[in-house]
Amino acid sequence: MVRRLLTVDPDRLRSLRVQAGLDVRQLAAKVGATTRMVGYWEEGRHVPEAKNVKALAQALGCSIPELTGRQPGTESLADLRFAAGLSTEKAAAVLREEPLGRELFASATKLRDLERNRTVRGWKWRDPQCTGRLVRRLAQLYGVPVRMVLDAWIRSRPGDQLPALPEPKAKPPSAAALKRWDSLNDRQRVYLGEVMREDRMIEVEMWMRRAQQLPVPPAAQWRKLPFALRAAADLVGYTRLQERLRARGLHDPGAGPTLHALARHGLLSVSEDRIEVPGVGVVARVLVELHRVGRAAARAGLQEPREPGPPEHLLSEWLWRTVVRIIEAGADGLAENSLAGKAPFYLAVGYKPAPNAHASRGFIESRPVMATDGTHVREYRWHLTDLGRRHVLEYGHQYGAIYHNADIPPD
Repeated sequence: MVRRLLTVDPDRLRSLRVQAGLDVRQLAAKVGATTRMVGYWEEGRHVPEAKNVKALAQALGCSIPELTGRQPGTESLADLRFAAGLSTEKAAAVLREEPLGRELFASATKLRDLERNRTVRGWKWRDPQCTGRLVRRLAQLYGVPVRMVLDAWIRSRPGDQLPALPEPKAKPPSAAALKRWDSLNDRQRVYLGEVMREDRMIEVEMWMRRAQQLPVPPAAQWRKLPFALRAAADLVGYTRLQERLRARGLHDPGAGPTLHALARHGLLSVSEDRIEVPGVGVVARVLVELHRVGRAAARAGLQEPREPGPPEHLLSEWLWRTVVRIIEAGADGLAENSLAGKAPFYLAVGYKPAPNAHASRGFIESRPVMATDGTHVREYRWHLTDLGRRHVLEYGHQYGAIYHNADIPPD
């Protein structure tokens, strides 16, 4: 007998039915099955098929993981297919209607072999470019993000070469960014463009500091760019931004109204602090901080394509740096209370960012540390899962390239 990859716990099914206020006959009617078959499911004599698992979850008002007991962040390829309510026969039939499926000679047997970590016959199934296309198509078929299929693929087939997913391409400016740019006058456009160039220069300087292992202040601090000092220029000189504007012939007393007009558009913010200037004393300093929409408007106006961002299967910078912190903690792991905020909801086994959101990546897990006498759990600490380690090994170099020196720490 073929071993099923996904099962519904009979006791959990019965309990959920009772919680929903349904008897066996009513549940059978909602699912479209016989009363006898629902009884067999609750006795554990039969296992529901994929289409029935989805129908059961809908009838009971629960998620499929609640029926199967599968923790978020541990999904296999079979789990994703079951959650979509598809049998291997149905999924293969859909694939065979398309060029990719015909190229792979897709069949129910091959999909079952794929899910069970068995050799799939056909050399195309060993071509990373071809399997990368299959990952994308399965994501559409199962109604989940590409990263969920890739993660499930690695869990289901840990020894395989990873499917190759394409790098994102630069996109044209958005209509909203172009509209913001068009709403500005010529003077405001020059100011916004020069602020963006200064912001980029500071960003490069921070990258160079990281590369040289020098301390880097928080982004919330260095993103605030010095615009002017409230003192005579012959005493304190000009800031780099002022020099940029002087080179464009626009450094004059109208700077304040122009900056505040850009702030009213929501493109940047203006603030002040006070600094010590040698030989002068403490003076007020005007700071400007470029907002994301301001950066987008400037790029649109200067006809620069939008940054593509990280590939869809990679983590955002703050999540990747969270993973790096756990790697840096070594074999002892990172104290559980060290991960404040939402990071666990996106990274940890058993978490979801929101009730109806897709599961976390499952890259980290909280493990108990027992007391020396073994009587109780002393604390919990974060560690990488097997999937997390594989992800780091496969993609660590890409993170270092796109996040400026965010490489894997040395052993």
